[in-house]
Amino acid sequence: MPANLTFDALRKAVAEGEIDTVLVCIVDMQGRLMGKRFVAKHFVDGGHEETHCCNYLLALDVEMFTVPGYKSASWSKGYGDYIVKPDLSTLRRVPWLPGTAMVMSDLLDHHTHEEVAVSPRAILKRQIARAKAMGFDAMMATELEFFLFAGSYDAINDSGYRDIQTLGRHNVDYAIFGTTKEEGVMRAIRNGLWDAGVPIECSKGEAEVGQEEVNAKYSDALDTCDNHTIIKNGVKEICHQHGHAATFMAKYSHERAGSSSHVHQSLWKDGKPAFLDPAAPHGMSDLMRHYVAGQLAHAREITGLLAPYINSYKRFVVGMFAPTKAVWSLDNRTAGFRVCGEGTKGIRVECRIGGADLNPYMACAGLLAAGLAGIEQKLELEPAISGDIYAARRVREIPKTLGEAAELMAKSKMLRAAFGDEVVDHYVHAAHWEISEQNRVVTDWELKRGFERL
Repeated sequence: MPANLTFDALRKAVAEGEIDTVLVCIVDMQGRLMGKRFVAKHFVDGGHEETHCCNYLLALDVEMFTVPGYKSASWSKGYGDYIVKPDLSTLRRVPWLPGTAMVMSDLLDHHTHEEVAVSPRAILKRQIARAKAMGFDAMMATELEFFLFAGSYDAINDSGYRDIQTLGRHNVDYAIFGTTKEEGVMRAIRNGLWDAGVPIECSKGEAEVGQEEVNAKYSDALDTCDNHTIIKNGVKEICHQHGHAATFMAKYSHERAGSSSHVHQSLWKDGKPAFLDPAAPHGMSDLMRHYVAGQLAHAREITGLLAPYINSYKRFVVGMFAPTKAVWSLDNRTAGFRVCGEGTKGIRVECRIGGADLNPYMACAGLLAAGLAGIEQKLELEPAISGDIYAARRVREIPKTLGEAAELMAKSKMLRAAFGDEVVDHYVHAAHWEISEQNRVVTDWELKRGFERL
């Protein structure tokens, strides 16, 4: 489903006074929307051609701190400009913000006018182009889980993030009455996103107290990642308007299950599913088997893209529906990779490793790169594993820490060949910074554990 506003329709809406603001958005390293609010009349009169932003936006941590050590942007280079180039095919209305439209944008080098190598959207686009050169369209979907809280962001912040209460009081996984109590905000989320051109299919209660899930329609990889980013931003804005808060942390409490972002993937050729071979076991074509084999072979190397924060690894707990083994299975939710829709045109592989905190462009680019490498090398697919995979022994483990994942990413020949050294080094540096920041901070857990007892 494409964005729902053409440039001509925007110009007409602006002239008629329906739209007075255009959000010009880029995606940062954390997968968040950044940008400017344009007066709509200026945007249609020429502002849509380009604008500029500080290049530090791709060299910041989650708290917007100017992180030292990046090659692309630094104090020594003076933190210059990037060109922000709106992608007018992504124009859409933002129904929950009065008189507002938005557009996704690409980042270009100020001097060469080429796409910035370390930009998440550019990284994904290069892998999509690689698949296209092989004759395939990369199709994907992401499922997003989050926790919905009774209080507002400001109230929770002012409480020091203590004693926060979810809007739901018990597990309402698939429960209709339980989710009816949350429908005031969830209905606004579903309908608001749909009217913004994001093809939401459904929402449901998830398998933990206060947890929700929203699902959008399967689409091409770039559209899926744009929609994913808009969904997260939209959920937060709509929750804020209703006096609530939502978090997409992978694990907000050790007492609760984490929130995932499962990624469904397939390749299509000439409008037909290239993963389907009705005569093959499980309907999996040789192409699909090579693709999945590539993802398994490189699963540990790309985990840092699927789980980019220290907190991400606290989600991988036995019995909490987050995988701990990077193996594949048929319709088994304890595996890192699950084959769904076997024998049908909807056959696909679902990666269950990523948390809701992932940057969708980086995660999907990494998965696509690994799968294409498997096709290029005609890798053989290992046997599927069944049963309780949490209990499986002597099988491929998901990295247990960000440090382990960062080391594997740094050494990955596959990622360096697919992304380039500059990109890999950039995101490895981000992981090392995250680790160094955590190492210097005294946590509440340490204080409580050691204040009297040590």
